[in-house]
Amino acid sequence: MNKYIDRCEAGIILAQQLKDYANLQDAIVLALPRGGVPVAFEIARALSLPMDVFIVRKLGVPGHQELAMGALASGGVVVFNEQIMHELNIDKLSINPILQAERAELDRREQLYRGKQPYPTLDNKTIILVDDGIATGATMRVAIKALKKNKPAQMIVATPVAAHTTCTEIAAVIDRIICPIQPPHFNAVGAWYDDFSQTSDNEVIELLMKSKRLQEQKN
Repeated sequence: MNKYIDRCEAGIILAQQLKDYANLQDAIVLALPRGGVPVAFEIARALSLPMDVFIVRKLGVPGHQELAMGALASGGVVVFNEQIMHELNIDKLSINPILQAERAELDRREQLYRGKQPYPTLDNKTIILVDDGIATGATMRVAIKALKKNKPAQMIVATPVAAHTTCTEIAAVIDRIICPIQPPHFNAVGAWYDDFSQTSDNEVIELLMKSKRLQEQKN
C-alpha cells in the first residue's frame, strides 16, 4: 500500500489488524486529538469498543513550531527531546511561555471535548492508543508515559504510518504496535494520505458523541 485515501480508511485498515480485541471487556480506544479521532472512531466502531480522547500538545521549537522539542499531556506530564534541546542549545527556562500557552490550549480542549464528563478508569484496562501518524514520536512518547501512570493491563499503539526506526523505539516501551506503513525514509505524515485536511473541533465532538451513542445501543 502506498497511501491512504483519508483517516477513515486508515482506521478501517487498522481495525482489521486489531480484530482480536473486538468486544474485549475492559478495553478502550484512546485517540490523540485532533487527527487521531477519525482513525480511532473507525477502530472503536469496528471492534465495538468505547472511545475517548487523550490530549497531548507538542512543544514546538521557537521559530520552528513544526519541530518538537517535547510534549505535554493530560495530567501535567511533560517530556523533553533532550537531543533537540541540546543541539539547538535551548534552555528549559526559556520555553516557559510556550509551555504555558500549550497548557492553556490543552485545558481548553479538555473542557471543549469532554466537558464535565468523568474521565474513564484506565487501571488494568487494555488501551489502544491511536494517532493518524507518528513523526518525531514526541507526542506519542509523552502519551505513553502519562498513561502508564494509570497501570493499564496492556498498551497497544495503532497508527497508520510512522518511520520504521520510530516504530522500533516505541515498540520497546509498550506491549504491541500496529503500523501498516513504515517507510525507511519518512517525511511528513500528510504525505501518506490523499486527503489530510485538518480535523476540526466540531468533528472531534461529533465523533465522540457518535461513539458514545453506539456504546449505549450496544449496552
